[in-house]
Amino acid sequence: MNTTVAGTPTLATDFAATQSGADAIPWYAWTSVLASLSMTTGLYWDISWHMTIGRDTFWTPAHLLIQFGAVLGGLAAAILIFRTTFSRNREAKESSVRILGFWGPLGAFLCAWGAAAMLISAPFDNWWHNNYGLDVKILSPPHELLGVGLESINFGGIILMVGLLNRAQGILRPRLQLMMLTVGGLVLANSMIGRLELTDRAMMHRAAMYLALAIGPPFVLETVARATRLRWARTGAAAIYTFLFALGVWIMPRFSAEPKLAPVYQHITHMVPLAFPILILAPAFALDLLWRKLNAVQPTPGFGEKWLQATVAGMVYVPALIAAQWPFAEFLMSPASRNWVFGTLDQPYMVPPDWYGARNLFLPFEGWAHFWIRLAWAVFAATLCTRLGIMFGNWMRKVQR
Repeated sequence: MNTTVAGTPTLATDFAATQSGADAIPWYAWTSVLASLSMTTGLYWDISWHMTIGRDTFWTPAHLLIQFGAVLGGLAAAILIFRTTFSRNREAKESSVRILGFWGPLGAFLCAWGAAAMLISAPFDNWWHNNYGLDVKILSPPHELLGVGLESINFGGIILMVGLLNRAQGILRPRLQLMMLTVGGLVLANSMIGRLELTDRAMMHRAAMYLALAIGPPFVLETVARATRLRWARTGAAAIYTFLFALGVWIMPRFSAEPKLAPVYQHITHMVPLAFPILILAPAFALDLLWRKLNAVQPTPGFGEKWLQATVAGMVYVPALIAAQWPFAEFLMSPASRNWVFGTLDQPYMVPPDWYGARNLFLPFEGWAHFWIRLAWAVFAATLCTRLGIMFGNWMRKVQR
């Protein structure tokens, strides 16, 4: 495989030597995508399990799927690191980084650390449940450790692939771009899972939800767009998230299940899916339309120009999201959405019948003063996250090892 920079062989040459064809994708790029997909699917399944059944152990299929992704990502990273460390190929070490006496791609170290964090979180989570009971919220300390490890594996995989992309030539480049875009869409899906408690249907006419959606997703969208260099990268990542969540809405209710933990407020006979996806597609598409004006293809060297780009992006992202989601929220509260397509028929078993969402009602409006103040903060958060995405994405375009 020819992935040289200025005539110098790289790690890809060594580790992909066993693959046939000049444009073969290295095996560790495939394992990165599979690990990310496994963890995201398992995470979705696990939350659906909690919403439907409640009681569980470490050995549920959802938990095993999450940990399989951790083991796969960590094992692939370990192989890369040990092969590089104990290799006699001096050029392989020169195109690697050295950490604690070990040599390997930077992305492999991130994957290894992430896998260790995820595996440690499992017994920590069991201890937490034994001492404090089942989780009332998604974000408990063990779950936060799990989330940090999961995103470390995801971004480690992206950095592994971006290193290959920055050295690749020919048909290998678009293949790697699509693989990176896929992992980017999975990262966005994970980010949206972490915001489930703030994106309930009942909150869709409150500024607090849009503030929550302005912290995190713009960073992911901009990072993916800059790193992959794809014209419609933001839209593509948002489409992957949308497809995965919609698929969950359509598939999960096909499986029979019932609650096993009291109190049970809702009659459940099948798996309850997560909510229909938020329309992140709208701001993602709007930002891609501004691709040339924001100079996203070639990074602007000036400091002020990048802040201008981020400010424009923040001012586009929040209004576009509100313009799409606000009327769609009205639809989700209407009888027309109570079908298998939009999945608003069922509520998690622990939701009291007097909760606003269970009655298809929005939470009381917080008042115009609070609304506009929080929207201003949302624009600021989207601007800051976009600026960080510009910085991180442009840095990834320089990664060679």
